[in-house]
Amino acid sequence: MSQLFGAVRSACARVAERARFVAIDSAALDRFVAAQREIPAPSGADPAHQPFDDTATTLAYVVTINAVNFGSGWFPELRKRPGMSGYFTVATCLRERFARAGAWSADELVELDADCCAEIFEQRANPGVRELMELFARALRDLGTWLAARHEGSFERAVTAAECSADRLATSLAEMPLYRDVARYAGFEVPLYKRAQITAADLAAAFGNRGLGEFRDLGDLTMFADNLVPHVLRCEGVLAYDPELLARIERGELLPVGSPEEVEIRAVALHAVERAVQGLRARGVDASAQRLDYLLWHRGQRPEIKAHPRHRTRCSYY
Repeated sequence: MSQLFGAVRSACARVAERARFVAIDSAALDRFVAAQREIPAPSGADPAHQPFDDTATTLAYVVTINAVNFGSGWFPELRKRPGMSGYFTVATCLRERFARAGAWSADELVELDADCCAEIFEQRANPGVRELMELFARALRDLGTWLAARHEGSFERAVTAAECSADRLATSLAEMPLYRDVARYAGFEVPLYKRAQITAADLAAAFGNRGLGEFRDLGDLTMFADNLVPHVLRCEGVLAYDPELLARIERGELLPVGSPEEVEIRAVALHAVERAVQGLRARGVDASAQRLDYLLWHRGQRPEIKAHPRHRTRCSYY
């Protein structure tokens, strides 16, 4: 087991043992596992999984979109493309910018500001997400600085330096402050690293698990802990929330990042996925946490799932 990913699993198991606000319903988990006949690979609908005509642009796009693959706490206020979620709006806007003008260089990234981000992501007349645009700009400047300081300004060097290890790539990305997705809970650290992990997964999907998308430890990735996959698990009955916590979520109350409730939602969901993967493999189903995450995340796009509020937290992690 890769070092970073093993630490994520271990910490989330500890949270699940101590959790007060979120619990796994073992009977519902067993029913969920029994209902899955196969766990499909990513569908290709995600803009991050669709290659451009040239390798360099594809690589730069996947790394860049994951630098701003957060903001779900602001998404209710985000001005979205018709029929698109917050993520698909952001990813599509960035993809269209790359198609028009090419990828940003490291030097160009460090010059970006919130006004530029508001223009690119079609939020110029939306002051409600100004804070998010500021964070997007900071994340992109951080990316440019990191590329220049650590990898001679090269996206390719940044990926090849990981030597086909998703663990090493995630660890390297976590050198940037907004990637350091580590909470404190009951006196110990809980690393989750959603964006650092999903970068390798998206590269693998975009490059067909070859070349710059080849990672020998891809199967060691954990669930990408956000606010949608836990919500789907709750709607499936696998997760049970404390009634007061659920009432707060349904009122639209923001949960503070790093609060016990917020950490438990993400960590217990991750542990539930681990248990589900074990159950699926015991039944002979080819499963991994990454593939089960994709299944659940895409299930979360269904109207009956979107009809119920999910938790919202404003941070740079998801």
